Order: sequence, then C-alpha cells, then structure tokens
Amino acid sequence: MSSIPPNLRYAESHEWIQDNGDGTVTIGITDHAQQSLGDVVFVELPEVGASLAKGDEFGVVESVKAASDLYAPVSGEVVEVNEALEDAPESINESPYEDAWIMKVRLEEDTDLDDLLDADAYKAITDAEE
Repeated sequence: MSSIPPNLRYAESHEWIQDNGDGTVTIGITDHAQQSLGDVVFVELPEVGASLAKGDEFGVVESVKAASDLYAPVSGEVVEVNEALEDAPESINESPYEDAWIMKVRLEEDTDLDDLLDADAYKAITDAEE
C-alpha cells in the first residue's frame, strides 16, 4: 500500500503537484506510478523555458518493464528541471515525493489547481486500479 501525501494535488495520469505558494508548482510522479513502472532507468526531462498546455506530453519515464509518457497537469512555463534525475533516475523509485521531483512550472492559470484531485480522490482511483 503506497502512501498518498495529503498536502499535494494529483492528476488522474499519476502526476503529483505541490503548490509552492509563489505562482509556481513542483511536479513529479506518484508512488503508485513508480510502483507500477518498476525499476526506473531513464527520465526524459522537459526543456527549461518550454511552454506547456494542460495535458501536453512533457517527458518520459522508462523502466525495465515499460516507458510511460508524462502529461502536464497544469499549463505554464517550465522554470526548472531536476537534472539530478539524469544521473540517478532510480531516485524516482526511492523518493518519488521528495528528491525525485521532475520539474517546476510557473502557472499560467491558478484555477488549473482547482481541477486536480485531492489525496482522497486520488486514492479512490488507485484503489480501483489495484
């Protein structure tokens, strides 16, 4: 049973979103997603400065079992990427909510956050998949 931090928001495509309180959000993939993937061996990061629309593909996480596209849960500009993942993609398996964030985005619309799931709603989705 994976834990779902209550302070984060979630997308049905298994990304987590942390509101940084300054007009930016930090985005990664959930513990449920990394468990489904298995051992992560590669992460394709977006370009800093890239403009993303909600639902756009922004990268790929590859594991020994599969490759999974990543989708932007919000619209905005990529302001930072976690370059440490290039050398240590396995940190997604070890610390999906702390060390293995994927990117930071400056929000285009604060209201995008309203469309995301809270921990309870996300847990209902993951329970249905198991």
